[in-house]
Amino acid sequence: MKQLLNTLYVTTQGAYLARDGEAVAVRVEKETRIRVPIHTLSSIVCFGQVSCSPFAMDLCAENGVGLAFLTEHGQFLARVTGPVSGNVLLRREQYRWADRPERSAAVARAVTLAKIANCRTVVLRAVRDKAEGDGTEELEQAARRLGRLLETVSATTGLDEIRGHEGDAARVYFGVFGRLIAAPEEEFFFRGRNRRPPLDNMNALLSFVYTLLTHDVTAALEGVGLDPAVGYLHRDRPGRPSLSLDLVEELRPVVADRLALSLVNRRQVQASGFRRTESGGVVMDDGTRKEVLVAYQKRKQEEILHPYLQERVAFGLVPHVQALLMARFIRGDLDGYPSFLWK
Repeated sequence: MKQLLNTLYVTTQGAYLARDGEAVAVRVEKETRIRVPIHTLSSIVCFGQVSCSPFAMDLCAENGVGLAFLTEHGQFLARVTGPVSGNVLLRREQYRWADRPERSAAVARAVTLAKIANCRTVVLRAVRDKAEGDGTEELEQAARRLGRLLETVSATTGLDEIRGHEGDAARVYFGVFGRLIAAPEEEFFFRGRNRRPPLDNMNALLSFVYTLLTHDVTAALEGVGLDPAVGYLHRDRPGRPSLSLDLVEELRPVVADRLALSLVNRRQVQASGFRRTESGGVVMDDGTRKEVLVAYQKRKQEEILHPYLQERVAFGLVPHVQALLMARFIRGDLDGYPSFLWK
């Protein structure tokens, strides 16, 4: 089993990453603030005005450590990677599948079923945790609708139809997502999903955690030799990691949404940690962003029983496991893709 390594998040503006032997040194105004051995890292994520020496990039590439650059507020900019790993025959088969509607539909259906099932589980858990009458009827109705969509998608073979049902499920789920928020409505109200830019505190938090999850999934896919840009549920688009977004769909209700809800409902993040920009978008301040990063790292260290492997694995290894299962499916080692179903 792959070992769960650390992710180094660099948020200090003006920081500079340099190679120091077999370690990465983070320097601010020529002073080394931290020195991290490269063998302990799986990836480095830089926010805002953070630069990196070519020699540090080379060290990361040599050791398979992903290096990503995001804006200060978490919008993805670029990834720096070394030579492509994995078997070229696997990627050729991945590309052929993307050109075959029936193959694309098989993957899209598995991913969509997992997404809907996991969304439904999140809703049903909220029903059990709430007092009767506290919005539970609306949540139960949403759970029933998601259950019917599960049956519909199971019997659907057309790729466009599957995509349509996936969109319907998202509208049902996010239509009641505000009922899952225990914080005062004036602080973390939710009227539906919005992005680019997010227009309220909750959407800003969700978008940020989704970016972190997408980074981890992309690194996992590259690690097993798959091309993150060529997906099946999501259509190809220049600059978009479509296969990463496919796997994110099944994981984000469990990993991202529950983390965001936990942070808000336990008052670990406050409304005062968000501000509105001149463009109308909402962003987090430095303290809130660091709080979210720490919580995300802790969540990745939690162990769960993987539904397919029936082994206990850290949450942070789930993207790697799913990427490996996807690769085995495309290679023909598995009859179907075992999507991640949380219970």
